[in-house]
Amino acid sequence: MPVLAFAQSNQERLVQLSGVIVTGDSLSPVPYTGIMIKSSSRGTVSDYYGFFSIVAHVGDEIEFSSVGFAKTNFKVPDTLTENRYSLIQILNRDTVLLNQAVIYPWPTREQFKQAFLDLKVPDTDMDHARRNLALETMREESIRIDMDGSMNSKFVYQKQQSRLYNTGQLPVNNLLNPIAWAKFIQAWKSGEFKSKSKDD
Repeated sequence: MPVLAFAQSNQERLVQLSGVIVTGDSLSPVPYTGIMIKSSSRGTVSDYYGFFSIVAHVGDEIEFSSVGFAKTNFKVPDTLTENRYSLIQILNRDTVLLNQAVIYPWPTREQFKQAFLDLKVPDTDMDHARRNLALETMREESIRIDMDGSMNSKFVYQKQQSRLYNTGQLPVNNLLNPIAWAKFIQAWKSGEFKSKSKDD
């Protein structure tokens, strides 16, 4: 009885290709490298540490590309005896020279000349100081200020003095102060609390 046997050709054999991509000068990992099988539209990207894994056929040519590095190709060998292969791929740095670009803010010399003539030169620091120290400006600012520097410092000193005076004891209560009561009674007798008539 005849037996049919099917042999798998090398072009149909699948290989799990895994490895790491490093630089040629310092062997540092190259992250996010593009890995593309040239005979197909399949590919992958290496991770942050340069590791990658992709399934390819025996004999496929794989292209490695990354920004700042020269492209490198690797062909899966047809002498493999197993269905997996480990690879350390080296990428060499590539210097890209760009053409010189000259950028002009104005399309023509005439427009530049007109813009230069119309340019308003900003005031100097002395001009700003003169405006800020003008008498009218300072008078308007002083009206908006509730307390000046001397009044603020006096208020702070009074608060500090009151806090130091009452350290270790209760604060003074004027309801129990006989001198305050005497002044109140004297003001009451002299009529200072009487309401003024409308005619006054």
